[in-house]
Amino acid sequence: MPTIDSLDELAGILAGRSGLYVRWSMGPAADLPAPASRDELTGIELPGLSANPLDVEPWWGERPLPTWAARRLYDYSHLPRVKDRRVRPWLLHGRECGRGPDNEPLVADVEPLDWIGAEVIEEALGEVARHNDSWGSLDRRR
Repeated sequence: MPTIDSLDELAGILAGRSGLYVRWSMGPAADLPAPASRDELTGIELPGLSANPLDVEPWWGERPLPTWAARRLYDYSHLPRVKDRRVRPWLLHGRECGRGPDNEPLVADVEPLDWIGAEVIEEALGEVARHNDSWGSLDRRR
């Protein structure tokens, strides 16, 4: 799978296609043989892969797409640190088939597209810091 190497490259992809998601996991090879996530609290198998939508919301207006992408990546950038250092973000196209326990989309009919490179995450962290250094991620284990 190819790798996206910059926030601008990711923003360009978002500008041209809808139905895109980012998933933080060990990748399609690990996820797609049995494409279901599991609720960590109850152990219940969910009917799709947990992912985060990348489609730009109408309220975002004409604001920069790289900032939108940075914000979407930032919220889960702690996962490699708290789950497993092998967890990486990857871009996928899919169909939302439900919602998980944190109200995250569950995605079916997954088409893996690209890895999102570590340098993109670093850029995203810098972009978020440039806007507001008190903007917290969803890391609940601080």
